[in-house]
Amino acid sequence: MEAATVKQPPHLFLLWIYWQKSFTGSSCRIRKDTFIKCKGHLFSGDCCHELLGHVPMLAKEEFAHFSQDIGLASLGSSEAEIEKLATLYWFTVEFGLCKQNRSIKAYGAGLLSSYGELTYALSNKPEYKPFDPEVTAVHSYQDQAFQPVYFIAKSLEDAKAKFQNYAMKIKKPFSLHYDSFTTSVEVMNTSQKVKKALCQMKEELKNLCLALENLS
Repeated sequence: MEAATVKQPPHLFLLWIYWQKSFTGSSCRIRKDTFIKCKGHLFSGDCCHELLGHVPMLAKEEFAHFSQDIGLASLGSSEAEIEKLATLYWFTVEFGLCKQNRSIKAYGAGLLSSYGELTYALSNKPEYKPFDPEVTAVHSYQDQAFQPVYFIAKSLEDAKAKFQNYAMKIKKPFSLHYDSFTTSVEVMNTSQKVKKALCQMKEELKNLCLALENLS
C-alpha cells in the first residue's frame, strides 16, 4: 500500500488507480471528525480511511472494477476530461451514496471512515441528486468541509453501467484494450492487435458457453 503525502494532480492519481498501487484517496483531505481525532486537515488518508473506507469496498470485485475503470478511462484523455474523471471519483469512490432495499446507503470511503460526515450525509441536511456522470463530472466539490450535495445511484451496478457509458463517449487519439491476464494495456493501433484481442475474447466466450452447457 502506497500513500501519497501531498495532494496529487488528477492525472497522476487516476494513473495510480489504474495500476491499483494505491488504495488511498490521496487527492482527498480527511476532515477532523474521523475516527482518529485530529486538529486539522490531513493531506493524505490515515489508516482508518484506508482500512475502514477503501479496503472493505475494494474487497468487492465489482466495486474494485468500477474504481479501476475510472483510472483506465483517464489513459489518453485530455486534461479537461481527467479533471472530470477526478470529480467523478470524488463523488463516487470517495463520497458516493446508493439505494439498497429502498434505503440510502453509503459506499464512498470518505463517508465510511468519517462518523461525522456519514451521519450528516444520511440526514436531511444535504441536498441529494441522482447520479448522472454528465452532471456529476462538472459539479464543484468541497474538500474542506462536509459536502453540500451528494449524488445517489440506483445501485452500485447502475453507477458502474452509467460510468461505462460515459467513458465510451470520451474522445481519445487512440483506442485501448485492457488485458486482465497480464494486467496491461495495449494501444489498438493495428488491425493485427485488434484481431488478436478478438481471438482472446472468442476463446473466453467458448469457455463460458461450455460452462453454461455443463450447468444445464
